[in-house]
Amino acid sequence: MATDLSRVGEIFGWYAENSVATFEETPRTVTAWKELHDTVTDLGLPFLVAEADAEVAGYAYVGPWRQKPAYQHTVEDSVFIAPGMTGRGAGRALLGLLLPAAAAAGARQVIAVIADTGNPASARLHDAFGFRHAGVLVSVGFKHGRWIDTLLMQRTLEPAS
Repeated sequence: MATDLSRVGEIFGWYAENSVATFEETPRTVTAWKELHDTVTDLGLPFLVAEADAEVAGYAYVGPWRQKPAYQHTVEDSVFIAPGMTGRGAGRALLGLLLPAAAAAGARQVIAVIADTGNPASARLHDAFGFRHAGVLVSVGFKHGRWIDTLLMQRTLEPAS
C-alpha cells in the first residue's frame, strides 16, 4: 500500500497544482496520505485504488462529512483519476465499488462536493450513479486567479444486507 499511496499522492499533487478540482494548492506528503488512509480505514470506511496497466490509475475514498455526532452516517466521497487515464472507466469502476462499500460501513448519505461547475465530468459521473443536485455554493473558492463555485450532490445509500 505504501507504493500505492506514493502514486495516490502524485495524482492528487497534480490536481492540487494544476487544476481547481481540489481547493488544496500543494501536494500532500506520503506521510499525510498514510495518516488519511489510516484514519479512513480505522473508521471502517473504504479507501480504494484502481490499477490499469500495472500502475495506479486513480483512487477513491469516503470520509466523514462533518465531525458532529449527528452526521455520523453521512460521508463525503473523493474520486481522482490520474491525468492521462481519464475517460477510460476508472472513475466509474471506483465509484461503483465505493458506494456499496460505504453502505456496508454504515453510511446512509453520500455527499459529493464538486469544485468548478464549469467542468462537468465529475457531475456526469455522479449523475450516472444516482446522485441528485443539492445546491451550488457560488464563488466560495479562489484559486488560479479566479473565483470557483462548488456543486453539492447527494445520494442516499440502501442499507447493506
